[in-house]
Amino acid sequence: MYPGTHAQTAPDRPAVIVAETGEQMSYRQLDDDSAALARVLHDAGLRRGDVVALLTDNTPQALVVLWAALRSGLYITAINHHLTAKEAGYIVTDSGARALIASAALWELAEPVGAGLAVRLAYGGPVEGFDSFEDALAGAGPRLTEQPCGAVMLYSSGTTGFPKGIQPELPNRSVDQPGDPIVAIAGALYHIDGSDSYYSPAPIYHAAPLRWCAMVHALGGTVVLAKRFDAQATLEHIERYRVTVTQMVPTMFIRMLKLPDDVRTRYDVSSLRAVIHAAAPCPVDAKRAMIDWLGPIVYEYYSATEAHGMTFIDSADWLAHPGSVGRSVLGTLHICDDDGREVPPGTVGTVYFERDALPFCYLNDDEKTASAQHPEHAFWTTVGDLGSVDEDGYLYLADRKSFMIISGGVNIYPQEAENVLALHPAVHDVAVIGVPDPEMGEQVRAVVQLAEGVQGSDELAAELIDYTRSRIAHYKAPRSVRFIDELPRTPTGKLLKGTLR
Repeated sequence: MYPGTHAQTAPDRPAVIVAETGEQMSYRQLDDDSAALARVLHDAGLRRGDVVALLTDNTPQALVVLWAALRSGLYITAINHHLTAKEAGYIVTDSGARALIASAALWELAEPVGAGLAVRLAYGGPVEGFDSFEDALAGAGPRLTEQPCGAVMLYSSGTTGFPKGIQPELPNRSVDQPGDPIVAIAGALYHIDGSDSYYSPAPIYHAAPLRWCAMVHALGGTVVLAKRFDAQATLEHIERYRVTVTQMVPTMFIRMLKLPDDVRTRYDVSSLRAVIHAAAPCPVDAKRAMIDWLGPIVYEYYSATEAHGMTFIDSADWLAHPGSVGRSVLGTLHICDDDGREVPPGTVGTVYFERDALPFCYLNDDEKTASAQHPEHAFWTTVGDLGSVDEDGYLYLADRKSFMIISGGVNIYPQEAENVLALHPAVHDVAVIGVPDPEMGEQVRAVVQLAEGVQGSDELAAELIDYTRSRIAHYKAPRSVRFIDELPRTPTGKLLKGTLR
């Protein structure tokens, strides 16, 4: 289903509510506006399989753009607005985007991006070089009669510093027909329907918030969209909007648990019936505390932006299997050694999911796509996670092959910061690793071997951090620097990051 289905049966039901202001967008408006934008894009020459890039903060218009793409057979590529203009421009170019739609609040980033695109629209105010989103919708022609189903194509950080588009195959159906496995699974597991109010506090350019908002709309619920996460405000919004379902990352749990008891108990959160978390490992003590606080309504799933598989676990199962991310609900789990052989239960290996077709490819990178496939089974795919499965089929994650850093639920590949710091004149050798952080899970640390004659100091550490921040997004830059005499490397030059950590 899609917003048009619910616009016919419940046109005045809120599709989106802005948590901080109470601003509402009805299903009728979401359907009308997304249909109008679909027409605008079609008249501009976009056809099935073309890409629309989206640069947005958390606003209802972002979901209009999402549904315009999904009802037009287009890919939508949401771009992290914390990236630099160079990084965002790379994604626009690499994706082959034919249109860029942006929030005026992000004008400084939007203006230099996609200058050669034929279609550039801005909502919420004027942006140099962009046409008015609102005027374009007001002048749109009649609705399109055909509505082929589109898809979300997001970019993940690359270990070489270049992000890669994760491209699913476009569904061979119209947008109003059933068939989306994620919607079917979520509906079955969480029983979401038109009576639900779903609270989304994470940035909507991330995979889970974007896809979950779409899923809630497909099932007829109301998305309560927060502009940003704040621990106390979250409790206030849950009470105000009688939120029934929400999704968070473990860092958000920890920040709410750190609120004073009198603050946590001040708000009525009894409307909640499902608190879902994913994106990063959750400390066992933090999850147990959440269940003690809210009751057995805490659910976890494990998946990836690639959406190649999924596990699920509820509170009761987790209490019986603490630390597990559950059993598979999408794809068959296989744990394999480095040679691709399946290992016995309890043995750590690479986590593969088996599907009946290749669920994704990496855009413009056949080599990376091949590296995600099992050496003997083309439809077994991995994102490089390590884990083990017990005798009952419960998955326990162990580590990341690439030593990817997960900070506050956001994936950070250290190679990008390493590439920047390697060019600094004071640096002889450098490695970037994740170190434990009680709130964020991990924080980014640079371990630096200085050039001959250079002395380490707090001032130099600050300089290196600022140097990195001036060249890549701030969240990818180190928050701390450690100076050491020599980085551990093999005789062939391979960095021993395990030893370093």
